[in-house]
Amino acid sequence: MESATLVCLPFAGSGASFFKKWQAVAPPGLRVVAPQLPGREERLDDEPHITVEAAVSEASGWLLPRIADTSRVALFGHSLGAVLAYELAYRLSGQVPVVGLFVSGSAGPWSVRQDRASGLDDEGFLVAVRRLAGYRHPAMDHPEMLEMLLPMLRADVEMHENHRPQARPPLGIPVTAVRGDRDDLVTAAECGQWGDATTGPFDSVELAGGHMYLTEPTGERALLRLIENRLDARAAAC
Repeated sequence: MESATLVCLPFAGSGASFFKKWQAVAPPGLRVVAPQLPGREERLDDEPHITVEAAVSEASGWLLPRIADTSRVALFGHSLGAVLAYELAYRLSGQVPVVGLFVSGSAGPWSVRQDRASGLDDEGFLVAVRRLAGYRHPAMDHPEMLEMLLPMLRADVEMHENHRPQARPPLGIPVTAVRGDRDDLVTAAECGQWGDATTGPFDSVELAGGHMYLTEPTGERALLRLIENRLDARAAAC
């Protein structure tokens, strides 16, 4: 495969380290890059963003000098990360060669979540996040760590729940939407809404697992193979 860079955006509560291990299992020629947003991991003391616009602006500024010489750039995000990747695709358009958008575990970007966690007290918030994310962050079992991470997690959830995309023309790049075949949070129909986000090729794919299928080694490998196959096929078609 011709070399390409896969830019990965975090789901709520996660950081760049989640994607760093992907490089070890990524196919040859695929470079994995993940911007570190504030409020997490080594940037724990930095104020987290509460809007998608601010997060995307910082991510693009960090990315551009690192991908300026890349011949092909693809974007990936899961849940909140899918929204960030979608918005980043617009931000990078015309500056770098974006050849694909891979969105996972997310309804179309204009959908509005009716069941919200923002504004709840800490106990209610964590219960709601567990229900809405289908995932229990390891920090939830460690009170001291949870206290440190809670502001970032609240900011991520607020960012996701309050975001409303701008009215603008669809993207013109290939989009692949992915969900776990046992995802009880995002339906196949909701995943298919991403077809309206582009005038380019679109496909919707199910991989084995639940909403957080990508946190399992088998899901991780299956996802990277899918991305590799789609990028290979698109490069061959050019």
